[in-house]
Amino acid sequence: MADTDNRPWSEIYRQAGEEWADLEAAASLLEDTKSAYMAQWCAEQGDIPVNRAEQIVKASSRWLKHVEGIVAARLKANKAKVRLESIKMRSMEAQARDANYRAEMRLT
Repeated sequence: MADTDNRPWSEIYRQAGEEWADLEAAASLLEDTKSAYMAQWCAEQGDIPVNRAEQIVKASSRWLKHVEGIVAARLKANKAKVRLESIKMRSMEAQARDANYRAEMRLT
């Protein structure tokens, strides 16, 4: 967000909140489907013991790529959450600054 953004803080916060919600949903979906992917990929291994199939899947580059994707999605969502919170803080700082200014004007 640029310092020259003339939109109200509520609009800036809403937009950042929607971005965070979308990124959070994407990261959660990846995390929540992790076991489903594991089951599918284990089934592809054929008629072998489950623990052996899981070991094969977890040793694969496909599984590593999937886990890295989950971590990257969570990182992106967390950064969006930090941005959202910083917007909230900047809004509160602006309100405090305005209140202080009004109080100073009453004293003079």
